[in-house]
Amino acid sequence: MLLDEVKLFSGTESKYLAEKIAEAYNDKLGDLKMNKFSDGEMSPVIHESVRGSYVFFIQSTFTPADNLWELLLMIDAAKRASAKYITAVIPYFGYARQDRKDKPRVSIAAKLKANILQAAGADRVMTLDFHADQLQGFFDIPVDHLKSVFIFMPYLKNKKLSNAVFASPDVGGVKRARVYANYFQRPLVICDKYRKKANEIESMTVIGDVKGMDVYLVDDLVDTAGTLCRAAAML
Repeated sequence: MLLDEVKLFSGTESKYLAEKIAEAYNDKLGDLKMNKFSDGEMSPVIHESVRGSYVFFIQSTFTPADNLWELLLMIDAAKRASAKYITAVIPYFGYARQDRKDKPRVSIAAKLKANILQAAGADRVMTLDFHADQLQGFFDIPVDHLKSVFIFMPYLKNKKLSNAVFASPDVGGVKRARVYANYFQRPLVICDKYRKKANEIESMTVIGDVKGMDVYLVDDLVDTAGTLCRAAAML
C-alpha cells in the first residue's frame, strides 16, 4: 500500500481525535465539507480525488442520529467517487447495547446498524470496546475490534495491586472484568443488578467479599453513571 493511496477524513463530531490520528500517521485530514440545508439536511462534498484510494472515515455514532447519518453519507460519497476500499472508524459505536431481543417486540438496533453500514458501502469497520463481543458476528465484512485493555493494563501495573479486587458493576460485564482479574491474579467481584426500565436500577446485590480491599470497577461505557455510582455505594 502506497502512502499517497491513503485518505483520512473526519466527521464533524470526531474532528479532534481524527486530527490526532492524522498527526500520528504523519499526514493531514482530507478536504471534506459537510454542507447543510436550512432544514438540517446534510450533503457531504469531498474536495479531492479518492479514486482508487484506501479511505478512512473517522466518526463516532453517539446521539444525535445525525452523527450516524453523516457517516453513511460520507461512505456513500466515497463509494460513488470510486474509492478502492472504505473503512469506517467508529471509536464510539452507538446502539451497541441493543444487541439481542431480551423482551418481546423490541428492535435489535446493533444488527440493523451493521446492515446499514454495509449497505452504504463500508468495506471494513474499526471500533473500540463493543458492548458485547458477539456484535462482530452481525457484520459480513471485516471488523477490527480494538480493546482499551491494552492501554489500561500498563497503567495499572504501576499501581500497588497487592490488596486489589476487580469488580463488574453488572453480570453482563463479568467477562470484561475477569480479563483484568486473571491478568493481575486478583479476586473478582460481581454486582448483580435488576432493572425495571432503562437507566433505572431497582435493586443490586454484591457477590463476593470486598471488606478492606481496594476495588477497581471495570465497565465499558457511562450513560447516566447510575450503575457505577450504585455499585460503588454497595461495594
